[in-house]
Amino acid sequence: MTFARPQAAILARRMKEPRRFIQAVVGPRQVGKTTLVQQVTEASGLPTRFASADEPTLKSPLWIEQQWAAARLEARESGRRGVVLVLDEIHKIPGWSESVKRLWDEDTRARRSLKVILLGSAPLLMQQGLTESLAGRFETVRLPHWSLGEMRDAFGWSLDEYLFYGGYPGAAPLIHDPARWSRYILDSLIETTLARDVLLLSRVDKPALLRRLFQLGCSYSGRVLSFTKMVGQLQDAGNTVTLAHYLELLSAAGILTGLQKYSGETVRQRASSPKLQVLNNALLNAQSGLALPDARSDPEFWGHVVESAVGAHLANAAAVGACQLFYWRDRNREVDFVTRAGRTLTALEVKSGRARDTRPGLEAFATEFKPRRSLLIGGGGIEVEEFLLQPVKHWVTG
Repeated sequence: MTFARPQAAILARRMKEPRRFIQAVVGPRQVGKTTLVQQVTEASGLPTRFASADEPTLKSPLWIEQQWAAARLEARESGRRGVVLVLDEIHKIPGWSESVKRLWDEDTRARRSLKVILLGSAPLLMQQGLTESLAGRFETVRLPHWSLGEMRDAFGWSLDEYLFYGGYPGAAPLIHDPARWSRYILDSLIETTLARDVLLLSRVDKPALLRRLFQLGCSYSGRVLSFTKMVGQLQDAGNTVTLAHYLELLSAAGILTGLQKYSGETVRQRASSPKLQVLNNALLNAQSGLALPDARSDPEFWGHVVESAVGAHLANAAAVGACQLFYWRDRNREVDFVTRAGRTLTALEVKSGRARDTRPGLEAFATEFKPRRSLLIGGGGIEVEEFLLQPVKHWVTG
């Protein structure tokens, strides 16, 4: 069977192996985690029990034990074939990882043929539970936002449609009604992510500030902005440490991240002003108030859209471990993106036509850091469409 996303093939291979590890499938909301797992389990032919903790009623660790007990009964009836237990939105249950550890270890000692898949849309909380309680017992499958190639294959999208509408498959049928599409992104994706994956699951003393920070990050996507300037823009008495923490929460939710300056020195990287970057262009454009034709006819805004899409493509690759992603700036010279994949350093400049307050700095960066390659995207270099259609590894490894 040919799967729609490459991560599905990885999970399918693991399902055919003897029971060794818990499989943790993590990624932002609405990137197809549940659909992917259903596709894989159906193709496996194994009996599957699917349960979700993403419901209004409060769940406790007892719910996990109940689902596990039912799966054990099915596994006993299934014999050596075994059963797959899928627990969706598992991070919503307090103390979930300790319960899973105890039950998994019981099955290991009893040699039960029960395979387990855990899904979660709050990668930070999932990772904390996995590493703190389930060390040595899990493998992770990370799902990023959908690429141009995936949206084109599934929905026949053009480059311009992808640049503007981003990579949310659930929103694809709505693009012919721009107002409805925008409301879906704002209500079903942005608000749900902020309210259910960030504010309810993490300590946020100033929720209104976090929301304004997200809006600011979207409007400045692809641009460097110091935390001090953010405080001024947001007109809030909050300090820069609070903003840095909130940006980490938004990054962990898979919607907005802050790229650090490349310097070859970790301490300096962490102390630098971040380059704000959305991980899906839908988040930027749904809040712009523009329709695609209007956005396309505004060269300055469209240049911003193009640069943000290139950055999102790179940031999603970094989120699943394909590379590390930075930017570089020295005085008024800047390199839009810098990747490090193993020992391979790559500098990438995006030529979109947008007016800049800095000059390209590829030559200066090459002199100081000697990257293996320097790439120009757009403006006579690699076409934007070609760049977005290839996996990031194609450009930045080897």
